[in-house]
Amino acid sequence: MLLWITIVFLLAYGVLLLFYKQAWEHADDYVMDGTGHQTFISVIIPARNEEKNIGSLLLSLQQQSYPKELFEIIVVDDYSSDNTASVVRSFELPNLHLSAPQLTNNNSSKKKAIEAGIRQAKGELIVTTDADCQLPENWLSTISSFYNDKKASFIAAPVKFSHNNSFLQIFQALDFMTLQGITAASVSSGFHNMCNGANLAYRKQSFKDVNGFDGIDQVASGDDMLLMYKIWKKDPRGVYYLKSREAIVSTQPMLSIRSFYNQRKRWASKTMVYKDYRILAVLAFIYLLNCLFIVLLITAAWHPVNALYALGFLIVKTLIEWPFVSSVARFYSEQPLMKYFPLFQPLHIIYTVVVGFSSQLGSYEWKGRRTK
Repeated sequence: MLLWITIVFLLAYGVLLLFYKQAWEHADDYVMDGTGHQTFISVIIPARNEEKNIGSLLLSLQQQSYPKELFEIIVVDDYSSDNTASVVRSFELPNLHLSAPQLTNNNSSKKKAIEAGIRQAKGELIVTTDADCQLPENWLSTISSFYNDKKASFIAAPVKFSHNNSFLQIFQALDFMTLQGITAASVSSGFHNMCNGANLAYRKQSFKDVNGFDGIDQVASGDDMLLMYKIWKKDPRGVYYLKSREAIVSTQPMLSIRSFYNQRKRWASKTMVYKDYRILAVLAFIYLLNCLFIVLLITAAWHPVNALYALGFLIVKTLIEWPFVSSVARFYSEQPLMKYFPLFQPLHIIYTVVVGFSSQLGSYEWKGRRTK
């Protein structure tokens, strides 16, 4: 019975990954048409204890090809205890503003920081990124051009992890790249909503129309996907994915297993808050699929043949995922990472099961805060 359940799940998974691959490849690579230089943009950066990173981000914003008079940079200091504010002040840019509002130092402080930035923003279009990111020079130009072409209410855009050759960083880069491929495929096809707060854009009026983060501000994370769902409910035809190499934002991986675990636990903690049954169904299916591998390993203690079934599970799962992930890797110019992909399969399954379970229990630490 367990074998047949596993076969059925793998067949269904194969159909799902084939769908994602086709949706990914059918999503057009966007090329600027040169009409983007007309929208005033407010770039909002919530920052907490980012003195080592914020300078590099501001330098990449200073080097943007978008006209300087058409965008402003608002850094919102989220109770930093280091020299983040001093680093920001050292940049003498006429379009740079440092905001240090009195925020509520609680679970949803990042949302409060973004809200504070939006209240100050003069732009028609809000663009958010994180303080540890690096931006290509045509980032804002591409976003603005796409926004004007599509008349979009909300835009999800690509993110990748920078990495060295360490085991942990390569694992994160591959895992996150796969998530980004699913994000592009799901949003472009209208299958379900996904995004990442390191590279988002939305109309300021769209944010106001859904009352911002009201109703989702009790959750520590979710300044990205939970907001996206609210805007999608209001304007489903106005939600887009921007598939363009000119818009890829690079962000830093976690440097320790502990910080990696806490990051992924934070991401997964909002799962039960989703009201979008589409993504809940996909997440539940993938979680159960990974649990099957664990069950096969455990039951092999009294049914040794299940060890062979577990090995077959790994091989089949890798073969199912390979065409999709390798296609995404080409877009991100990360094809060399694919040689590690089969090696990480067991670890990826175990981490998915453990993080998925633990994220719904207890609390976690993030940037010096203990969060429930």
